[in-house]
Amino acid sequence: MFRMTTLALLVGSASCAWAQDNALTLPTSTVSAMADTASQATSLDLDRPIDSGSNLNLSARENPASVSVADRKTMERIGARTFQDAANALPGVNASAPPGWGGYVAYRGFNGAQISQLFNGINLQYGGAARPVGAWIYDRVELLGGPSSFLNGSGAVGGSLNVITKLADRDEDTFEGRVSYGRYDTMETSVGFNKALNTGDGPRHYARLDYSRTSTNSYIDRQENGAGNLAFSLLSDINDQLSHTLALEYLEEKEDSPYWGTPVLQPLVGELHIDKHDRFNNYNVEDGRYEQRTRWLRSITEYRFDDSTRLHNTFYHYDGQRDYRNLEVYRYNADNSTIARSGGYRQRHDQEVNGNRIDLSHQGQLFGLASDWAFGVDYNRNQQTNYPLSKGAFDTVDPSAFDPDRFLDIPGMDAPRSKGRSTTTDTSSLFVENRTRLTDQLSLISALRYDHIDFDVVDHVARTSLDRRWDAITGRLGLVYDLTSNLSLYTQYSTSAEPPGGTLTSASISQVGDFDLSTGRQVEVGSKFDFLDGRGSATAAAYRIVRKNISVPSSTVPNTTEQAGQQTSTGIELAASFKVTPQLLAAGNFSWVNAEYDEFNETVSGVVYSRKGKNPVNIPERTANLWLTYDLAPGWQVGADARYVSSVYANTANTMWVPSYTLYGLSMTHDLDKHVQLSARLRNLTDEVYARFIHQTNTQYYVGEPRSLEVAVQWRY
Repeated sequence: MFRMTTLALLVGSASCAWAQDNALTLPTSTVSAMADTASQATSLDLDRPIDSGSNLNLSARENPASVSVADRKTMERIGARTFQDAANALPGVNASAPPGWGGYVAYRGFNGAQISQLFNGINLQYGGAARPVGAWIYDRVELLGGPSSFLNGSGAVGGSLNVITKLADRDEDTFEGRVSYGRYDTMETSVGFNKALNTGDGPRHYARLDYSRTSTNSYIDRQENGAGNLAFSLLSDINDQLSHTLALEYLEEKEDSPYWGTPVLQPLVGELHIDKHDRFNNYNVEDGRYEQRTRWLRSITEYRFDDSTRLHNTFYHYDGQRDYRNLEVYRYNADNSTIARSGGYRQRHDQEVNGNRIDLSHQGQLFGLASDWAFGVDYNRNQQTNYPLSKGAFDTVDPSAFDPDRFLDIPGMDAPRSKGRSTTTDTSSLFVENRTRLTDQLSLISALRYDHIDFDVVDHVARTSLDRRWDAITGRLGLVYDLTSNLSLYTQYSTSAEPPGGTLTSASISQVGDFDLSTGRQVEVGSKFDFLDGRGSATAAAYRIVRKNISVPSSTVPNTTEQAGQQTSTGIELAASFKVTPQLLAAGNFSWVNAEYDEFNETVSGVVYSRKGKNPVNIPERTANLWLTYDLAPGWQVGADARYVSSVYANTANTMWVPSYTLYGLSMTHDLDKHVQLSARLRNLTDEVYARFIHQTNTQYYVGEPRSLEVAVQWRY
């Protein structure tokens, strides 16, 4: 509690007001060409257009919603190694990557499929595809708070997180790179260039290539990870009206002996603890493995009829394959002297997504009032087949001294690979969005979307199948009032719709059944403003989200789900950036959410329990971030940062919980010249032992990284 109070006072001293838009455009170190000083880049840049908030190219100030961005400069300033690190810098987000979940995000009281994770605006509808990999190829991470089905289709009752890659641009020729080394042999080697390929009359072409290689021996025993990320794009200006961008991205990742968590000591009640002496032990088998290979292709065409009308078309193709081969579940006996290992699991996921989105935007008038429109059509087919094989109990080991054995030592794991379940999801969508300026100060923003979802699932083992169809209509209605040129107020009402089971790509027949769509609605109010003659900027949001028809475990029939229940989330979000002195900049954010079930009956050992008033698992009530940066002298800068995450419940009965944690960090940068920068960063200064995630079914900590030092050199020509 003391640490939380201290951090709140620090955030308050940075003038953190309510909410979240663009809260993280932090400065860099010196007057060199590497970046800006603390005395220059201080605002939240509320007037920069944000792709993820609207189809109308609205800025944060113009949008009647919470929209925040961690851009490229922000990622470099906070030392983001993955896009999840960047996401955690955004207000209210708590992201991690426990095995089996891939990309886990909790936000506004929701998690999993209730938070849409997008890749350049495209939803793969599968959390396992959002594993955090090297951040080098990404340009920014954008967050839209609350129900956003009107923009991104089904799902997203809690919000949408959009990861956007670098693309070729017309600005300048550049060559840049980064090399870093840290504790546990954690290394990154990244290079990139942007170049105009020709000059003169006729079509003009620009190319960009980025490559990143990361590897680590990990703080967990025997766990090793290596990943390569390649991105290429070609921008062609055919003429003054027509342009085309071809974008390709490829990722290959391999992890040996993946860490599936540290078992919690018995008894499983109250505040959960682990044996800190064994916290880095890996109870997976010696040759456990996770691998993924993904490929993206996007063809982006833009045609400008005139200054007010534009046509934009994006064709996209995705192909991904993920392989798991692990022993995943570990549990102490009653006196905590031995650990029983179980949960042998071998699985392959083959996923392919193909789609096309076309939208037309027009700036015109409606009844004599300035009115902007966006119309669009979107179609995609999402197919996935899994090949599962699982076994139960395996052995019992001494927690401190044991032979991990090998995967084929688990009986039955040498069986041939066979199909388990195949799903095909066809989604056809129509959408329209409008902003009309009712007066010079007041704007009305509205949106409406229709989705037709056609879902087929085939259970190859049971030789059964199911074909379901749903129709969803979602929308948003908001008002933005510019009280002054520096202060705007907004309010909005938005809705969402989500297929039963959350993620259709991995849904079983029992999860879908005859269930209706889960629906959500949100009311949000907020403000965005600059203060003290531009020395500071802040945003504020307060919201209430109600989600109905939640798929929950059946209260009468074992191993099935039923659609009954309601969850409500009420919260506030604060963010600000403030130039305290010409050399010192403070920036931070804070969020609070009260998420609880209004209706939820859970069956445990044949007995039905009401979970009304209980909190969902792995949802922190409070999160906060703080950054302080100080220009010591030209070419030298020091920084300090802190992150707080409150305790989370480990079960729906709320009888078990994981304690809160606070992480502190220090950094220093030095510009050798206007092109080359050296940096050193110390993470988890106090060597805090903490859980980034708690497995609900396995009751295992996903232990966070201990204290570590990283040094890096980065250049840009």
